[in-house]
Amino acid sequence: MSDVKKIATRESYGNALVELGKEYDNLVVLDADLSGATKTGTFKKAFPERHINCGIAEGNMMSVAAGIATTGKVPFASSFAMFAAGRAFEQVRNSIGYPHLNVKIGATHAGISVGEDGATHQCNEDIALMRTIPGMVVINPSDDVEAKAAVKAAYEHNGPVYLRFGRLAVPVINDREDYKFELGKGIVLREGKDVALIATGLEVAETMAAAEKLAADGIDAKVINIHTIKPIDEELIIAAAKETGKVVTIEEHSIIGGLGSAVCDVLSEKAPTKVLKIGVNDTFGESGPAVELIKKYGLDADSIYQKVKAFI
Repeated sequence: MSDVKKIATRESYGNALVELGKEYDNLVVLDADLSGATKTGTFKKAFPERHINCGIAEGNMMSVAAGIATTGKVPFASSFAMFAAGRAFEQVRNSIGYPHLNVKIGATHAGISVGEDGATHQCNEDIALMRTIPGMVVINPSDDVEAKAAVKAAYEHNGPVYLRFGRLAVPVINDREDYKFELGKGIVLREGKDVALIATGLEVAETMAAAEKLAADGIDAKVINIHTIKPIDEELIIAAAKETGKVVTIEEHSIIGGLGSAVCDVLSEKAPTKVLKIGVNDTFGESGPAVELIKKYGLDADSIYQKVKAFI
């Protein structure tokens, strides 16, 4: 996979904002003094009059974004996931979610792959938090192509959207002519009949690699990319469960409240199926190189392969 082009989805976020900014003059970007890290600095350079640095005051930034949304503009409020979803949760819930305002939240540096920043910044709980807010759309793109498409879809959607981006450069896997991004619709990346592997975010590429390892052992794995965790593609998940009889969810997030929980919510009610959840197992992270942390916490392709093989 070393020869595959790799781009961090936070880079994709910044680039997508610039492209959308050229097309729509009502797009405004807010940042909490992290424009260099969140990559919204590229938008600031292109459109300085439409970029607002709110300082290290994430709760206030969300309230400012809510106010701007009432004027007909479309604000993208940006910060690290730990601050956007964690520190500012009350303002996101009460000032954006409750009045259902047209605010987009660009949360970068999510998950264990934040690396050396350590446990305080490795937000593995943000999807769980955002899923609980009524009317909030939650998107976790897997690569550069998907991240750019997600930002555009978020702009076009009328209502609050939470966009989850990573710090680590990840393989570009969706650069094909038939790729189509649609809110609430998952994508089948590989057909298979023995087990359904349902992944999101940077774990999609790792899951694809794991599926190839399984194939070498005669295990035919169906791989599904779920980029929109809320609303989730219930129809696709149910069909995959009925087809294979076994489901594995893979995410760079806590196994509590994230993709695995969302999938289990669907299946327990509509198609009871045996499910294995692979993710961060109710623990905090630690400081270290991102790639090494992914391996240590069992989220790399080889770990996924071993866990799925044992599950089957």
